[in-house]
Amino acid sequence: MNPYVTGAVIRQLREKNNLTQTQLAEKLRVSAKTVSKWETAKGYPDISLLEPIAQILGVSITELISGNTVSNINVSANMLRSQFYVCPVCGNVIHGMGEAVIHCHGIQLFPCQAEETDEDHMIFVEQVEDEYYIRIEHDMTKQHYISFIAGVSSDKIQMIKLYPEGNAEARIKINGVKKLLFYCNRDGLFSIRVVKGVDDRSASYDDVQERRELEETAKRLFG
Repeated sequence: MNPYVTGAVIRQLREKNNLTQTQLAEKLRVSAKTVSKWETAKGYPDISLLEPIAQILGVSITELISGNTVSNINVSANMLRSQFYVCPVCGNVIHGMGEAVIHCHGIQLFPCQAEETDEDHMIFVEQVEDEYYIRIEHDMTKQHYISFIAGVSSDKIQMIKLYPEGNAEARIKINGVKKLLFYCNRDGLFSIRVVKGVDDRSASYDDVQERRELEETAKRLFG
């Protein structure tokens, strides 16, 4: 994160808002020469100007300083587009429905990129009445563990927090769930989609290759 707002950020946001240096200066009640100094790194705006600059340029102060702007076009984005931010220092887990600028322990957090499950992170899923019983084949030591398991539908998220030396398992209501995710503190976020004909059956699986074959079969049968 930049320690202070840079001229390059001010210029980028000014141009994005179709403002000239003179127009921005007038709104801030400073001279165009002052804005030019900011943008050429010959000076910095006073801290008292950060809030009005951010308001005029349509960003938060955090975005202005970090240079990372957020653009959430679809404010009613469904939960399947959920983002998860995890702090590497304290393990804090933050859920968002869109882009965000998030910091924890002085570190800017970026959304975790989910990978497909693999042989080192096998998942066992079984339908028990109206729930999925989920178990992850994984150690749960203080150094290496699964942090959470989540079930996501278009309008709901169910997240179960797990702890070291506990069990890597959870029960999640089936209703509407289309995606299952879990987070390994060393290897990151993993995800599988709930496939009709595979995950809504009463039997269960814990073999990655078998799952791939079942998914392909389900896609052909159910589209």
